[in-house]
Amino acid sequence: MEGPSSRVSVARDGPLRLTGRRDSGGEAESDSAQDMKTHFRVCRFIMETGVKLGMRSVPVATACVLYHRFFERVSIRAYEPYLVAMSCVYLAGKVEEQHIRTRDIINVSHRYFNSGSAPLECDKEFWDLRDSVVQCELLILRQLNFHVSFEHPHKYLLHYLLSVKSLVNRHAWSRTPVAETSWALLRDCYHGAMCIRHTPQHIAIATLYLALNSYGVELPVGEKEWWQVFCEDVTKPDIDAVISDLLQLYDMEAKCI
Repeated sequence: MEGPSSRVSVARDGPLRLTGRRDSGGEAESDSAQDMKTHFRVCRFIMETGVKLGMRSVPVATACVLYHRFFERVSIRAYEPYLVAMSCVYLAGKVEEQHIRTRDIINVSHRYFNSGSAPLECDKEFWDLRDSVVQCELLILRQLNFHVSFEHPHKYLLHYLLSVKSLVNRHAWSRTPVAETSWALLRDCYHGAMCIRHTPQHIAIATLYLALNSYGVELPVGEKEWWQVFCEDVTKPDIDAVISDLLQLYDMEAKCI
C-alpha cells in the first residue's frame, strides 16, 4: 500500500521502514515546519479512519496521543508515519476496549489512499502489511514503556458544559452551538502535539472559553472567574497558551490544503 507521499517495504528485523521520500513543501521550508505538516496530515488520517471504523471519540483521541508520544521519542524519518498511525489505531482499540480488526484497519487505510479501490486480497502483500502493523505496535509499546493509558479532556469538558449550561439563560444557550463548537475545538486539538503539551483540564477550559467568547455568551460575574471555579490551578496565560497553539493548528490546516 502506498501513502500519499512515500512507499514502504518490509524489513526483516522490524516494522515497515521508510524507503521513499515524503512530499516536500520546497527546499526553503524548514524540516520542523514540514514535520508539523506531516503530523497534521497523519492525525487527520487517524481521525477519518476512526470515523470509518466506527470508533468512539476517546479511542480516536488515544490513537492520536499514542502517535504524538511515539514521535516525541523517535525521528519521523526513522519510520513511516502512516504505518505508525495504523498501529496506533489498532493499539488504541485495545487500550479503550473497542477492539478493531487489523484487516478492517488495513482495508480502510487502503481505500483512504486509493479511493474507489476494492479491498485488498489476502495475498502476500496483505499479510506482509498485517505483520508490519503488529510489529510496529510492539515497537510503540516498547518506546512508550507500555504506558499507553491516558487521561483525556473529554470528561472534564462534559462536566464543564453541564455546569455552564445551568448558569446561562436557556434561550441563549439553545440559540448558540457552544457545546458543539467546544467538542469540535477539542477534537481539533489532537491534530498537533498540543494535546500532550497541555493538561487535560486546561485544554477543556480553553476550548470552552474560546467557544463562549466566539458567540458572545457571558456568564454571571462572581468573586472568581468561572474558569477558576472549575479548575483552581488554571491561569489566564494557561488558557491563552492553549488557544494560541490551537490557532497555529488552524493556520497549519490552511497550509496543508
